[in-house]
Amino acid sequence: MAHALGNLSLMLDKAVAHASSAAYDPELLLGQRLIVDMFPLARQVQIACDFARGVPARLAGVDVLSQPDNQQSIAELKQLIEVSVAFARSIDAAAIDAGAERIIVLRPGTPNERRFKGTDYLVHYGLPNFYFHLTSAYAILRANGVPLGKKDFLGSLPTL
Repeated sequence: MAHALGNLSLMLDKAVAHASSAAYDPELLLGQRLIVDMFPLARQVQIACDFARGVPARLAGVDVLSQPDNQQSIAELKQLIEVSVAFARSIDAAAIDAGAERIIVLRPGTPNERRFKGTDYLVHYGLPNFYFHLTSAYAILRANGVPLGKKDFLGSLPTL
């Protein structure tokens, strides 16, 4: 998730450059949506960051770093990405791996309570939600003319 958020930060840089070359305020992109009933760009980025902090923390059994979702500029979204990546990277990988069998409870004690085994939480809930919001952010930028491609989404891939 840290790698993907780094790519998202670079996509936001491209969005600023594109807006500048097209002579419009890049902050206008923050409110853009793919369709009326979907979240706008800013919220898509915020939710992706929420998952990038929450998934590894819950798997490791540590408190999730809470961040207010009140960013109102691309610079503030990029800062949220930095904080989220730093937090995710600060969690011990062995502790995350040890969470494979941990029971993850979301919204405990509410009618919407969901319980997962750690591996199921990661594979069937955490990662799909993270990538849904990341992909939505990418698609919003593309739909608004930002020249992005698959390589921007994937970034540089590690090789052996």
